[in-house]
Amino acid sequence: MHWFKKQQPTPEGMELAERCKLEAESLYRSGRMHCAEAVLATISRHFAPEAPAEVVNLASGFGHGSWSQCICGAISGGTVALGLALKEDKKQVNHLTRELHHWFKEQYRVTCCKTITSEHKGVCPVLTGEVAGKIAEMLGRK
Repeated sequence: MHWFKKQQPTPEGMELAERCKLEAESLYRSGRMHCAEAVLATISRHFAPEAPAEVVNLASGFGHGSWSQCICGAISGGTVALGLALKEDKKQVNHLTRELHHWFKEQYRVTCCKTITSEHKGVCPVLTGEVAGKIAEMLGRK
């Protein structure tokens, strides 16, 4: 699976990644969705449009670090979104999940919601958008 990581996103893929970033951030800022829901809704809309809208409910418990402030909800929702978008390709889902976690740690040092929000006040809307954009970028490399 190393070939996948070396491929670069297309210009169309980068444009979609930017749209996903802005859409997820907007959903979060609207107050209608938290981080996990916004990422899952955005990725589902663009990469699994056949999925019912109710699929976003799968991420309801993942917001605010699963309400215990452990793993970032955007990462949790993004992991579910990868599984939805890639369906039966479990190896690919695992590969991209690892890549997402690695990228996130490069950006924020940790994946712990409590640590992130204490070190970066007010970052959640932006972080939500960045995660959705990164996932779209990764999926756009196919």
